[in-house]
Amino acid sequence: MQASVQSIDWLCSAAAVRERCAALFAAASDDATPHFKLNIERLDACVDRVIRVTRENYPDLAIPYHSRWRHFSVDGVDHWRELRRSNPHLTGAEVARTGIDLVLVSVLLDAGAGAPWRYHSPRTGTAVGRSEGLALASFDMFEAGVFSADPDVPLRADAHALQQIDEAVLAAGFQATMQNPLLGLAGRVELLRRLGHALQSDPPDPGAGAPRAGHLFDALHAQAEDDRLPAGTILQELLRRFVSIWPNAQRCGDTLIGDVGRHPCAGGDGDTRGLVPFHKLSQWLAYSLVEPLEWAGIEVCELDALTGLAEYRNGGLFIDTGVLAARDPRLLEDTLEVYTEAVVEWRALTVALLDEVARRMRERLQLTAQQLPLAKVLQGGTWAAGRRLAHERRSDGAPPIRLASDGTVF
Repeated sequence: MQASVQSIDWLCSAAAVRERCAALFAAASDDATPHFKLNIERLDACVDRVIRVTRENYPDLAIPYHSRWRHFSVDGVDHWRELRRSNPHLTGAEVARTGIDLVLVSVLLDAGAGAPWRYHSPRTGTAVGRSEGLALASFDMFEAGVFSADPDVPLRADAHALQQIDEAVLAAGFQATMQNPLLGLAGRVELLRRLGHALQSDPPDPGAGAPRAGHLFDALHAQAEDDRLPAGTILQELLRRFVSIWPNAQRCGDTLIGDVGRHPCAGGDGDTRGLVPFHKLSQWLAYSLVEPLEWAGIEVCELDALTGLAEYRNGGLFIDTGVLAARDPRLLEDTLEVYTEAVVEWRALTVALLDEVARRMRERLQLTAQQLPLAKVLQGGTWAAGRRLAHERRSDGAPPIRLASDGTVF
C-alpha cells in the first residue's frame, strides 16, 4: 500500500510530533489514557524542581542549547575547543563540516549505554558513564580517524569508513567487554553502516569528492535564505536523507517513516491514523547541528518549532515527580520494548508536558520564548533534573521504566 506524499511529509515534521502528542495529552487530561494517569496538579512542584536545578547549573540563566556539544566538556575540559586549537586550519565552512562529521556520528552512538558501563578516558584518567562517556569515547575515536578512510585526513566521517565499521572496532573504542558491558553494540554498528550507505547512495554534496557526513552543511546552506535557516528545515532534511538508516523504522503504508509509534488515542485518519511520531534521535541531532551552522555564519531561526525529546530522562522526571502515575505497577517492574503502547503513551505525554513546563518556567522567570527557548529549558533543565532525581530514587540512576534498548532509539 502506497501512502500519500502529503502524509509522509507531515509525519516527518516536528509539527506532527507536537500535534499527536497533544492528542494524547488531551486524552490524559480527560483520564482516558490506558496506561498512565496524569496528575497535572503536581506539575508546579515539578517546575519548581526544574527551575532550582537550572539556577544551580546556570546562576545567571545564560543557558546553552541542549545538544551533544555539552557532553564534549567533561571535568572542566572542553575537548572540542582543544581539538580546534590544535587544528587551526579548521575555519569557516570547514569547521562546520568537521563539527557535523563528529556530532552526527556521536549522536547516533548516543543511545542508552546501561548503568554499569564506563569509559576510562586516557585524557583525564577518569571513568565516565552514560551520555558523557559515550561522547568522550566517540570523540576519541573521531580524533583517531576511526570514521575516516583517509589516514592523512582523520577528522571526518566518510561513507567508505562508516560502511566498514564492525563490532570489534566499536567495542574497542568503547572499551566494551564482558566486565564492562555496553547495551546495543550491534545496533550502533548497524546504524553507522546504514549511515555510510545513505551517504554513498545520496551524497549531500555530489560534486565534493568522497561523500562525508560533513557535506550535510552544504546541503543545508543551500536552503538558507539570507543566511537564515528554520530549525524545522534541518529536521526535515535529516529525515529525508537518513530515515532509511533506522533498523526498526516504522512504516506508513510501504514507506519508512522512522521513530514512530502507534496509540489508539492519537487520532487522525487515513494513512496516519493512530500514528505518533517522535523522531527523538533525529531531533537531538537537529539541535546539535545548530552550533556548527552558527559557526559558519548561518542563523538558525524558529528553534521552538522542534519539540522536547521523548527520552527516558525527561520522561523519568514526570514519573518520579508523580506527574505521571502508572495505572499498572508492573510497568515499573517489567522490561518494556520501545514501541509497546505503554511506552508510546509515556513518550507522547513527555513531549506534551515539556511544552507545558517551558510555558510555566517562562511565566515564573518572566522570560520570553526567545530568551528561554525549549532547547534551553531542556538543557537547564528538565534533562538534568530527571537524571538527578533518578539518582536520588535509585542507586544506579536508572530510569523508572526499564527499556529493552537496541542502541537505535534512546
